[in-house]
Amino acid sequence: MSDRDPPSPRRISIQGISGSGKTTLGRALERRTGIPHLETDALVHGPGWNETPDPELRALVEPLVLRERWVIDSDYRRKLGTLVLRHADTVVWLDLPLRVCLRRLWVRTRRRMRGQERLWNGNTETWWTAFGGRNSLFVFAIRAHLSSRRSMPDLLARPELVHLRLVRLRSGDEVDRWLARVTAETDGAGDRPPADP
Repeated sequence: MSDRDPPSPRRISIQGISGSGKTTLGRALERRTGIPHLETDALVHGPGWNETPDPELRALVEPLVLRERWVIDSDYRRKLGTLVLRHADTVVWLDLPLRVCLRRLWVRTRRRMRGQERLWNGNTETWWTAFGGRNSLFVFAIRAHLSSRRSMPDLLARPELVHLRLVRLRSGDEVDRWLARVTAETDGAGDRPPADP
C-alpha cells in the first residue's frame, strides 16, 4: 500500500489527478482528525475562471504551510513550485486506475452541470470546459495520469524533498484503510466535540 508509511502525519500534501478523490480525502481527514484542510482550487480559480496571479497565490499559501498542521489537496507546482512539498512531512499519492478517476470525474461533472452547482468564486462547469479542446478537464486528467507516473518518483527524489514520507494508494480500499489508521493514530480528534475550557 505505501512506500514509506508515516507515523502520525501533521502536514499532508495530497497528490492525484482530477477525479482521484483529493478533496474528498482532505475533507475526511479534517473531519476525522481535526487537521485543517485547504482546497487549493478555491484560491486559484477566481471569478470567471480567471487564475490568481502566481505572486498573489504564493502570498496566500506561504503563511498556511508554515502552520503546524494542515492537509492541502493539489499543490499547483506550475504556479508555486515545490513550496507545499518542501513544508509537508507526508505525501499521499492517490494513484488510482485511470478508469476509476474518469468515471468519478464524469459523475461529478454531470452532477455539477445539471445542478448548475456553484464552485469557487461563483464559477460553474460547462460542457466546453469539461469536454472541449486540448485543455478540457478530461483531456487534462488523462495527460496528468500518464505524466505523473513518470514524474512523481523523480520529483520526490530531489534533495529538498527526500524528507517526505510517501503513501501511495492505488484503490479505494487502500484509501479507506489508510484513513482509518490515521484516524486511530490521532484518536479520532476531529470527531469529538471540543473540550470544555
